[in-house]
Amino acid sequence: MINKGSVVTGRVTSLQDYGVFVQVDDYVGLIHISEISDRFVRDVRDYLAVGDVVDLKVIEIDESEKKLRLSYKAIRRRSINKHYEIGFKSIEEKFDGWVEQKKEEMKNDV
Repeated sequence: MINKGSVVTGRVTSLQDYGVFVQVDDYVGLIHISEISDRFVRDVRDYLAVGDVVDLKVIEIDESEKKLRLSYKAIRRRSINKHYEIGFKSIEEKFDGWVEQKKEEMKNDV
């Protein structure tokens, strides 16, 4: 069962100027152009193609029509935040070592 706020996987079936249609199990989903990216989207084809399989966040469900409103940017935002969280932690752990290494190099240059 699909719930509002859950993450689903779907296959892109059609690209339109206003958004992207996706098949998710027995549902037809629409990713409106405003839910593709936090940045201005001139053309949805710059982000997705027919046949792409993508993870999406469910914004709204119409059970009677078997339709979903979906967000692509919500999942990308979560993925990017997770990447940076890991990246900054790695830098923080290495920083002191880099400083000490640079101090040693500077001592040798004198």
